[in-house]
Amino acid sequence: MGLGSAVKKVLTGYGLIEAPRVDDDGALYFCDAQLGGVYRRGPGGEVETIVPRRKGVGGILLHRDGGIVVSGRDLSHVHLGKSRTIFSDPDAPRFNDIFADTLGRIYAGSLCFDPFGNQTKPTPGSLYRIDTEGRATTLYGNVGLTNGIGFSPDGRVLYHSDSLRSHVIAHDVTQEGQCINRRIFIHLPTGTPDGLCVDESGCVWIAAYGAGRVLRVTPEGRVHEEFAFSESKITSLCFGGRDGQDLYIATADEGDRDTPQGSIYQTRVGVAGLPVPRASV
Repeated sequence: MGLGSAVKKVLTGYGLIEAPRVDDDGALYFCDAQLGGVYRRGPGGEVETIVPRRKGVGGILLHRDGGIVVSGRDLSHVHLGKSRTIFSDPDAPRFNDIFADTLGRIYAGSLCFDPFGNQTKPTPGSLYRIDTEGRATTLYGNVGLTNGIGFSPDGRVLYHSDSLRSHVIAHDVTQEGQCINRRIFIHLPTGTPDGLCVDESGCVWIAAYGAGRVLRVTPEGRVHEEFAFSESKITSLCFGGRDGQDLYIATADEGDRDTPQGSIYQTRVGVAGLPVPRASV
């Protein structure tokens, strides 16, 4: 178990890479939240622009009807060069990470302040669920800086990174879809939790931004494995590959170079990730 000995850089030259997502054909989708743009790296390594210039994207989902869902100033379905707004809210000026459940409903964390600004008292955000008819429900609030979202293998626990408070929270999900029993799943003493993903054994993989670490945490909230990485600003991660055992690790530019060097790395791990459901909204 652990990060494979061969860690390969598959792309570089971006600012703040977020939201890696791999489709069934092996194509890798990602965004540059800082410099703008949503991109697709094909199985052969060629990169094309899917959404030009769009800044602030923090989440990408594949859609069951084709195309992708992207976050940012709203939630939009982009397919064949056309964009359809799924959801927007004047009380939520920006959405960051997004996820889908097995019914195709979208879970989106709202950002109510500029994380790159100098706001001394950031306004907390909320977690929304948008059902397949486009109706939105606020599941809970008081999230300092929303980031990675994921479910346990049975769908009964929802994990959610709060980067401002340096912890990942967990909620039990009822049969009616309510989130109850809020608790701190894990607190990071160094670095901040950013993106996350869940493997088939139920362990949660967390990008520890600023610490140069990837954590694998058991369902009980215990760090089972901790992997040092070559770059400190790890933003997100996802599983992919034919057997689901490829781990893609996204990073942000360190800010000390003349040209952006945000990158995505690929390595093999000894466990498969849970498939990420496609959105149906």
